[in-house]
Amino acid sequence: MQDPDIAELVRRWISGWVVSRGAAEPAAAPWGWSIDVGAPTGEVARHVLPHPVEDDVRKIAGATTAPGTWLKLFAADDTVRPWLGPEWRLAGPGHLMSLPLDGAERPAPPAGYTVTTWLRGGVVRALVRTSAGHLAARGQAGLAGPVAVPDQIVTSPDHRRRGLGSVVMGTLQHAAREAGAAQAVLVGTPDGRALYSALGWTVHSPMASLVLQPEARADGGQREEGAQR
Repeated sequence: MQDPDIAELVRRWISGWVVSRGAAEPAAAPWGWSIDVGAPTGEVARHVLPHPVEDDVRKIAGATTAPGTWLKLFAADDTVRPWLGPEWRLAGPGHLMSLPLDGAERPAPPAGYTVTTWLRGGVVRALVRTSAGHLAARGQAGLAGPVAVPDQIVTSPDHRRRGLGSVVMGTLQHAAREAGAAQAVLVGTPDGRALYSALGWTVHSPMASLVLQPEARADGGQREEGAQR
């Protein structure tokens, strides 16, 4: 069951996500928000519905012709998949999560690694490297007043299972708190949910992600990569 304040949590997530990704200001609609993205990955825009209703979703889908347009629907995949045709590809599930930042402390990296952080343009970044300077893990967080939105948390394959994801998240949380944020909100993949739950994050709602991809097959769903959506 969703939290009663799900729409406000989604709004907070969006406020930091657009800063992190350099997207346009969200445009409010009766059902949620539309965001122009124009990302190098091919994402043109996204429509975000905190309380998706079948009629609204069908109307939005019917008016959408641009491939690379995403629907972010805060409901289970099985609930919303029947509302859309095979041209809408279902990606891996997401999970809306939050964490208060009042106790955020900066973690120490494991032996053999260093962490660098910096803040520019409302985005705080954390970079973990080996003693030889090789990239081991990275991440960033968009800051929007009292809210921080961790995003694009990645650990290089050769450096996984060494706690570096936790180091990146802890570093971002600490830096966000130092910058004045009081709460962190994100949407994580299933793998991200496992990591963040272990770090004290609370799960509030599932999120279904669908992208307009006219050549997609009805059974052709693929899993999105990455820690955030």
